[in-house]
Amino acid sequence: MEERMTAVKDIALSRKFILALQHILAMFGATVLVPMLTGLNPSVALLSAGAGTLLFHLVTKGRVPVFLGSSFAFIAVIVEVRDQLGGLEYAQGGIIVAGLLYVIMALLVKVFGLQKVKSFFPPIVTGPMIVVIGLNLSPIAIGMAASNWTLAIIVLSTVLLVSLYAKGFFKLLPILIAVTVGYIASIVLGAIDLADLSLKLSEANLFAFPAVTAPKFHLSAILTIAPIVLVVFMEHIGDITTNSAVVGDDFMKNPGLHRTLLGDGIATMFAGFVGGPANTTYGENTGVLAVTKVYDPSIIRLAAALTLGLSFIGKFAVILQSIPTAVMGGISIVLFGMIASVGMRTIVEAEIDFSENRNLLIAALILVIGIGTAVAKDAAGNAIGLTIVEGIKLSGLSLAAIVGILANKILPQK
Repeated sequence: MEERMTAVKDIALSRKFILALQHILAMFGATVLVPMLTGLNPSVALLSAGAGTLLFHLVTKGRVPVFLGSSFAFIAVIVEVRDQLGGLEYAQGGIIVAGLLYVIMALLVKVFGLQKVKSFFPPIVTGPMIVVIGLNLSPIAIGMAASNWTLAIIVLSTVLLVSLYAKGFFKLLPILIAVTVGYIASIVLGAIDLADLSLKLSEANLFAFPAVTAPKFHLSAILTIAPIVLVVFMEHIGDITTNSAVVGDDFMKNPGLHRTLLGDGIATMFAGFVGGPANTTYGENTGVLAVTKVYDPSIIRLAAALTLGLSFIGKFAVILQSIPTAVMGGISIVLFGMIASVGMRTIVEAEIDFSENRNLLIAALILVIGIGTAVAKDAAGNAIGLTIVEGIKLSGLSLAAIVGILANKILPQK
């Protein structure tokens, strides 16, 4: 690793700038998609991603070439809290506590060791939970696409074509390319009012501070959002392991998983305080590392600084907010389906034996509780969850995660 770092020290600033732009392109589409699906501000999401990445590098001693962006795992619970309590500021409070839970897990890993902590999150728990997260999001994708199926199909087709047939670096940018194609198609088909867009651009300031909002804390929102960390914990381990393999340095040992978890947690808490979505390590940027063979963490930090700068460009925010709903819907059909597919891949790769009743029962509990509570509605039309006391409810996703973890520990191995 030290030899590789020495080799990149002499890279010209102009080349570092280009390499940093590639990292921005790789993370951009997915990072702004999450706030656009949940109602959060895309500019604040960019602020959270840039600042969060810099905080992560500070905590991990600047060793790990990781970029943090918006986490898809939290979309469904953010929307649920928004609809249930009538404001995204309550979701912010839940995200802050989720970040704090990351910090606690980092401490547990430091004290008890990775293997003991991982024993609570085997594939029989995390696999079905990831499936539930993906399937819970599917109605959102279909609802958005239904606003203009022509646009949604154009975008969906672009994602598929780029993912299957693009070569090299372009293969890492299916979301960004599809959004660009969808935006052009929207203009051609009249889905974007150019006169209105032009007026908004002329009124917007070139530089504007992102619309930061203050969080509010509600126990129901916290119980809905924070437990999702119990699922994405294993995703974090997978991303750091992959990053280590690509770079050729074991980041699980140095700076240590406890530091990467702590960095992710602090970045997520920052996002909650300013009004951004929860942060997570981005596999897209690890893909850029694999393509370029340049592993210098300072390039990631430069990308984070540039992303931070983008969040302050007011006219750029206007363009982001003008993207039609159907364009986001077309992308979401693929992305949310892929989340569920990753859950199934987790189960397959772990070679879980479903002829054993124990495995069947754990998966059955997670799937039925996680999906059933999202689909079923009470008399008032709200999603059903576990009501602890009046006004305080544990959501289906969080309940499914907790039940799965407990069932795995309680049910006998034989």
